[in-house]
Amino acid sequence: MSAQPRLPDLPTVKVSTRFELDTGPARHRVGLIALDSDVATERDFHLMAPPDVMFHTSRIHCTNPITVENLRRQGPLLRDAVRLLIPGQRLDVIAYSCTSGTVAIGYEGVASEIRAAERPGIPVVTPITSALAGFAHLGIRSISLLTPYLDSVNQAMRAFIESHGVRVVNIGGFCMEDDREMACIPPDAILDAAIEVLDERADALFISCTAIRAAEIIERAEAALSRPVLSANQTLIWQSLREAGYHAPVQGFGRLLASQEPAP
Repeated sequence: MSAQPRLPDLPTVKVSTRFELDTGPARHRVGLIALDSDVATERDFHLMAPPDVMFHTSRIHCTNPITVENLRRQGPLLRDAVRLLIPGQRLDVIAYSCTSGTVAIGYEGVASEIRAAERPGIPVVTPITSALAGFAHLGIRSISLLTPYLDSVNQAMRAFIESHGVRVVNIGGFCMEDDREMACIPPDAILDAAIEVLDERADALFISCTAIRAAEIIERAEAALSRPVLSANQTLIWQSLREAGYHAPVQGFGRLLASQEPAP
């Protein structure tokens, strides 16, 4: 092999531009913990997030089938996932993207694991607690519940919701146990199921599970049902935005996001 010719010296010259470091890309930053099987949450966040909001994703393993026992296995995995979220850099909030996982582990269990991973004091949001906050924000006291889960998971979810003062009037489900298959439910099928499941006694419909593609059908569902419709990813980003300091209305994804008001 012939020797490469020696290049002439060409030292780097430091630029003379004067500047001060700013806070980096995006005014509002959300750390997102998604399941390794989840192909819906990031897509929905891209759809709904305003331009000055960025989210940074880490993942944890999801064990199928989706049962309460398997969901609890996610708890010990949270710390390592959080440590990979832009370490040493600013995050305004951390969102754990698993509705049923929060029910199985408990909100305090989720939050304590996340904050123990070198993020003390950071706001922690989850789909189910965000949904409860959304119900309170819209004055919702009773819901119809639509999920992709098995009945055992649905009953745990019902108990969680009702323990926080919101009545579950009825439950409709796709009765699936594989998180990967849940993401393959067509949005129009979710819309049809929403129309089928809503009970006239309910103030609103809640579509649970961050794995399913419900965000894009919320406005059509609200028009068809004449009721507020909330979904797991919609409520998750709604509360994430509020905790990150973003309060302007977001149009196109239902009454909840459109009801935000700019901070005074």
